[in-house]
Amino acid sequence: MTDTPLEALTLVKAWTGARERLKAAGIDSPAIDARLMLETAAGVSRTDIISDPYRELTPEQAATFDDYLARRAAREPVSHILGRKGFWKIMLGVSKHVLTPRPDTEVIVDSILAAFDEHRHFTILDLGVGSGAILLAILAERPNAKGLGVDISSEALAVARENAANLGLESQVALLRGDWTQGLGDATFDVVVANPPYIPSAHIESLEPEVRDYEPRLALDGGTDGLDAYRGLAPEILRVLKPDGVFAVEIGFDQSEAVEALFREAGAEDVRTRKDLADKDRVVGGAKKPLGNPFPNR
Repeated sequence: MTDTPLEALTLVKAWTGARERLKAAGIDSPAIDARLMLETAAGVSRTDIISDPYRELTPEQAATFDDYLARRAAREPVSHILGRKGFWKIMLGVSKHVLTPRPDTEVIVDSILAAFDEHRHFTILDLGVGSGAILLAILAERPNAKGLGVDISSEALAVARENAANLGLESQVALLRGDWTQGLGDATFDVVVANPPYIPSAHIESLEPEVRDYEPRLALDGGTDGLDAYRGLAPEILRVLKPDGVFAVEIGFDQSEAVEALFREAGAEDVRTRKDLADKDRVVGGAKKPLGNPFPNR
């Protein structure tokens, strides 16, 4: 009697089975997550899965895919499993030392690109640069801009440095280990952006496991009311901005009124909130009063 050979695992069977496995594990986007991991494990593209669904996986590819699925079912983010995440129009390397870039944050990128055309020369400061998502997405589309990314985490800076190199943006970027604006001169930058920690401390344990268990706590915890970082950043951002310079900071969906008030108190003008694609308040932006403005309250 001979052993019955195992049925070959094809792309379509792998994707279908993985989708059901992840759905049973409570994953929000099982089809997308399964496809992304299958593409990497089997070395195929989305088009391959559709046009060549009966291509067989090698035993090594099947084993890798099964490992990916087990990790995802345990709620490890896909970005950590694959070591990369798409953001805006670029692909970024990510690790446990940086926040996984999210579509909501693209509102900052969109607002800055709308304010500075592609031929403009300008300088930009990214406070808490992390993976470099915001800074590098802007610089990739504005070749005449120069940027400085600051982060207190040397591990995060290493990720940003590698991303800048992979995107060919080293000549436009400088990276500095530091505590927000400490050590930076006055009126230095045309643009300041930041995605500071804004989750109230007591809310962190209620977050999704992908965030609570895998994202760096330093990048999440905004203190008792989630506003600790903004209290320090508002006056400092205005200090390092040039006259007529603009800023944009990400906020929690219920923090618009409080964060706007902090920036107005610091002397910002034209302060307003932009919404994300889910129609939630997401980014507070504004400007520094130009020199010689005869209407200081405008």
